[in-house]
Amino acid sequence: MGEIRFGVDDLAQLRFAVSPLWETVAALRATADPGRHALHLPWIKQALTIGGERTALLPHLPELEGLVPPPRCPLSGIEEELAAFAGPAELARALLSWWRAGLEPYWPRVRAVLEADLAYRTRQLAEDGFQEVFARLHPGLRWVEGRLTSDDRITSAGLSAAGPSLGGGGITLAPSAFAARCVLVPGRDGVPPCLVYPARGIGTLWERRTESGDGLARLLGRSRAGLLSRTSTPATTTGLARQTGLSVGAVSQHLAVLREAGLVTSHRYRREVYYRASELGLALLERTPQAS
Repeated sequence: MGEIRFGVDDLAQLRFAVSPLWETVAALRATADPGRHALHLPWIKQALTIGGERTALLPHLPELEGLVPPPRCPLSGIEEELAAFAGPAELARALLSWWRAGLEPYWPRVRAVLEADLAYRTRQLAEDGFQEVFARLHPGLRWVEGRLTSDDRITSAGLSAAGPSLGGGGITLAPSAFAARCVLVPGRDGVPPCLVYPARGIGTLWERRTESGDGLARLLGRSRAGLLSRTSTPATTTGLARQTGLSVGAVSQHLAVLREAGLVTSHRYRREVYYRASELGLALLERTPQAS
């Protein structure tokens, strides 16, 4: 039996987030055990053709979950999460390479499923309260007198299944397209822990989508199309400039055009502005080649 004990302050600081880094590790685990992830077989068939970093990372699977940090904000990107990664630098580089080859090309559709789950949970929280949110996260979870309990372990490395207390710092809830169970990512450096749970609606994730070759690049121009694809996960102007080789000024100008067209939105978090594809932008990205 695993359980997490909540206080009043913890419930007042309930957060939601998406973690690209966690999905990267969970997707890697799915390729190591296809039989347990039958819904992902269309993607796994493609992923198994990727060598290099994937093969190098597989021996580290038992330890990777314990090295992934909890997301610091709802808009965390893969590079930001890797900056707080507890593993060796070479392991972080391998994870980034695996992300880029194995998951980033399909991230728009994965993120759409995760954000749909978050929309459902936040609406549920507003209408029915936190008890219903916790009760419906997973069939094996139960909310009992200030405790979230499970017949399965809901803890990961660094926490005991005997009943950790959150200590008033709250908790982040993060849906996962690839998680087969609930996992509690321990808090670190003042960041509250994160409960990862299987997302709703993954059965439609790998349905065949219409392909349009490089039509998006012809429509928007190659630079703007490339920037739009990189905002399938939130990104800053500086980060996009580093990824694309464009100047910060050029990235800012292209983002301004994409935002005016309704293809990206911007959100300020602390001192930085994050850009991400809007629903319209995601719809355009969905027409580029995907797994089928």
